[in-house]
This record gives sequence, C-alpha cells and structure tokens, in this order.
Amino acid sequence: MTETKKNQTDKKQQILDEYINYVLENGKEPASIFKFAKALKMKEADFYQYFTSFEAIKEAVWEILFDQTLQELQGQEVYPSYSAREKLLGFFFTWIEELKKRRSYLLSVYKGGMKQRNAFVPEMKVFKEKFKSFAKDVVMEGKETEEIADRPFITDRYDEALWLQVMFVFQYWLKDTSPAFEKTDAAVEKSVNLAFDLMGKSAVDSFLDFAKFLYQSK
Repeated sequence: MTETKKNQTDKKQQILDEYINYVLENGKEPASIFKFAKALKMKEADFYQYFTSFEAIKEAVWEILFDQTLQELQGQEVYPSYSAREKLLGFFFTWIEELKKRRSYLLSVYKGGMKQRNAFVPEMKVFKEKFKSFAKDVVMEGKETEEIADRPFITDRYDEALWLQVMFVFQYWLKDTSPAFEKTDAAVEKSVNLAFDLMGKSAVDSFLDFAKFLYQSK
C-alpha cells in the first residue's frame, strides 16, 4: 500500500470512528456534514473525498463488520473442513463477536427502530450483497455434499431466506439481555439447524423421488 493510499485509508477510518463517537456521545447524528467536517477541522469538500453522506458512513460500518467476520472465520485452520451447516454456524457466531465490539453504537442507531424500518435498510446494501454471495457458496457446497436438497425454483432462493435469518438474529441480539448473550447463541444454533433441516432432504423429497422412479420404471 502506497503512503498516499495508506493516508487515505487512515483518514477514512478516522472519519468513521469520529462519526461513531459523535453518535454515542450525542445519541443522534451530527446536524450536518458541514458542522461535522468543521469539528474534524476539514473542509466540507474534502470530506466528500471519503464519504458522500452519513448513510455512506453507516454502510461502511456494515461492510467492515462483514469483511472482518469473514476474514476471522476463513482464517481458522479448520474452516476448509467445515460442513455447509458448520460454515453458516461459524459465520453467525463470528459475526456476533464482531457486533459486540460495536454494540453501543448499534443499539443507539437501531434498537427500537428496526420495526418501523424496512427489513432491508439502505445502509446494509453492501453487507447484504456480500452475505448473499457467501450464502450462495455455502448452499452450493451443501448441494454437492447432499446436505441441501436441490429443489427446482426453490434452491436459488435460499440465499434470500438466509438473509432474513441474518435480520432475525440481529434484531434478537439487540434485545438480548442474557449473560454473554447466551440466548442469542442458542437462537443462532436452533435457527441454523432448522434452516438446514428445511433445506435438507426430507420425507417428502424421498416420496417424490420414489414416485418418480416408479413412474419412469413403467
């Protein structure tokens, strides 16, 4: 990384950190980018070299949460040997650990407001895209190992269903007051196991396969 690139990265991180600190200390966003940039001893025009809005800063927070989660997860020596189910479980447990580092900020921004907002909030756009890409890879691996049943027109939608699970876990975690967030850990395990039970080969699939076999054997 060149010195200029490093300086830009450092400045971007500084702005992000200062924004989070402002929200934590004041319980709200800065009144305007002009006032926020002034407090940082920056010209407003210089601020826009890094972020175009406060929404862009919040989007960057979510992207960092995803990138750090995946980096930590895939950096584990045993990760390549994980089953599809274990990879998804690993993602959620690692993600929760990353969320904890920003809990005060996330509570300030989202607690009590998620019900009034769409399940997909604008600042989570990049996070959602990256998670769905990860989920598609997990589903593909699950199909190859037959952990996940290949159902026409349905399998291609599993990534969207798993995204809804992300939103469920996040909202559950925001409200969780149990020691060490034990209830969230239990909710993750039970919801992921349920998801794989539903995506896995069921008695209905076996019946349809048998019926198809009988029909083709006539």
